[in-house]
Amino acid sequence: MGELIDEAQSLSARSLALLRPTIRVKDSELWASWNPRRKSDAIDDFLRGRKPDGAVVVKANWRDNPWFPDVLSEERLLDQKLYPERYDHIWEGEYARAFEGAYFASLLSDARAQGRIGKVSADPLLPLRAFIDIGGAGAAADAFTMWIVQWVGSEIRVLDYYESVGQVLAFHVNWLRSRGYDNAVLYLPHDGMAANNVTGKRYEDHLREAGFKVEPPVKNQGPGAAMMRIEALRRLGPQLWFNAETTEPGREALGFYHERKDETRNIGLGPEHDWSSHAADALGLMAICYEQPGRVAAFNRPIRYAAQGWM
Repeated sequence: MGELIDEAQSLSARSLALLRPTIRVKDSELWASWNPRRKSDAIDDFLRGRKPDGAVVVKANWRDNPWFPDVLSEERLLDQKLYPERYDHIWEGEYARAFEGAYFASLLSDARAQGRIGKVSADPLLPLRAFIDIGGAGAAADAFTMWIVQWVGSEIRVLDYYESVGQVLAFHVNWLRSRGYDNAVLYLPHDGMAANNVTGKRYEDHLREAGFKVEPPVKNQGPGAAMMRIEALRRLGPQLWFNAETTEPGREALGFYHERKDETRNIGLGPEHDWSSHAADALGLMAICYEQPGRVAAFNRPIRYAAQGWM
């Protein structure tokens, strides 16, 4: 006896948890077919992430079709040429790395094709920089995100990514310390000058008191600030090198960050504010703060931490 779940990627974790005990009988089997979207999808997490005993998972794509016709081969090659950001997901069974029309889909696709997503290490003599998008405390708060970045010559090394929701500031500080980023220079958006609702102190003051070097928060750029960050980051795209293992959740968010649209009138309404926007805003802050090496005399000057009293 078998039960088939088609398009299982749309199944919620709750539905999967309730379904399994209700349909299983002696010698029964549960079959599922799906096109992977995200590692966090319930069926993907259950079968490919947790790998329960007795489960058999088969990855199949167009190569496994013995009757694959020429007309489909032409369609595949057309997608590979015109839509590289979605090709791997549709044809190769990979996770969806970019939302259709996402702002940074091409940026990520180019980085992947050019080998700029892999093992990326920090230069021990150059400063680490943490670019932050401030969230808040409480279950309904926006996410607090951080990118750890190093500017090395013309390269922008994106070394690590952090995201949490509803945590107090001490939680974020502990993450920085646990990863060895005690000496990172912190960059805050304009709301870094805002007072914490609980303590009444500004975020930048809290972080300085915790022992971090904090750059003055970036001034409010006013209307169009989100698009300014997007364009600045797009310009820097060819210089970005991502450490694959530690930046995957952040890259997933970048690949989803997209324009909100009025479908009736087919017009854009600006960047969508959703789960992906906080990661994009934080890395966009990096792009706004970035200066080309030739413009700053001390751009690659090693930081002597002990001499500055940071150690």
